[in-house]
Amino acid sequence: MPIPKYEEIMLPLLKFASDGKEHSKQEALKAMRDVFKVTDEEFTKLLPSGRQSVFDNRAAWARSYMKQAGLVETTRRGYFKITQQGLDAVKKNLKKIDKNFLMIYSEFVDFQKRSKSQKTEVEESPVEKESQTPEEIFEDSYQDLIQELAQEVLDNVLSCSPDFFEKLVVELLVKMGYGGSLKDAGQAIGKTRDEGIDGIIKEDKLGLDVIYIQAKRWQNTVGRPEIQKFAGALQGKRAKKGIFITASNFSKDAINFANSIDSKIILLDGDQLAGLMIDYSVGVSSTANYELKKIDSDYFMEE
Repeated sequence: MPIPKYEEIMLPLLKFASDGKEHSKQEALKAMRDVFKVTDEEFTKLLPSGRQSVFDNRAAWARSYMKQAGLVETTRRGYFKITQQGLDAVKKNLKKIDKNFLMIYSEFVDFQKRSKSQKTEVEESPVEKESQTPEEIFEDSYQDLIQELAQEVLDNVLSCSPDFFEKLVVELLVKMGYGGSLKDAGQAIGKTRDEGIDGIIKEDKLGLDVIYIQAKRWQNTVGRPEIQKFAGALQGKRAKKGIFITASNFSKDAINFANSIDSKIILLDGDQLAGLMIDYSVGVSSTANYELKKIDSDYFMEE
């Protein structure tokens, strides 16, 4: 039989995880290979990039979409398990799981809205898809990949230690043009830890001004009290610039407070952090590069 589509893998994968145990991605991949009787040739067939097998890629997307719907969850790096919501789905004796089915879960609807934020509808109809140009389809697929990558980046950030998170923050800020060299910047972060400040970094390579940093690898929402403490710490240093970075998000009161004070405090939440990490290649690497070309009409103009 041909290599199964990612939607065809969803239900068998969820049933495989329905024992409630933690499973590695490789363990699940082997189980799916057995379920679909994938041959050696099919199992090793690579994507055009040559970096991943087609079957592995489709199994990963099946797991990823179900994770976005809250049917499975990441337990640690490379491992996952079924959730109560996933167990409830298995009990329904479904014939299949596809994206249409996943739309009954608000978590998946929110995910689709984020990944299709530039569109007026969450899901296009078949007619709309047929009317898309190849460039539009390519762009849509690219945005889906970026959204999924951002979620994977954030999952890994949340699983790292506080010390590693601080180093990550430093590397990102340096790549964005702050702090001079990575060596200089690294000497500042994690050294102060006094009066609500985690570190200090140069605003520019010459060190004409400094920026105070608060880095919190939290999963809970950061509220106004934490921002007030940070603002007070800045006043104690007679500083006017600070960055508060979290792996979670900020409450509305926290955002309003940061916007209402004289000190300039930039709030960077988990989604923004993941986006910047992708933009500046921190914790991610390129697997393939595609260059879109179009005809050069001027070249074919004859005098």
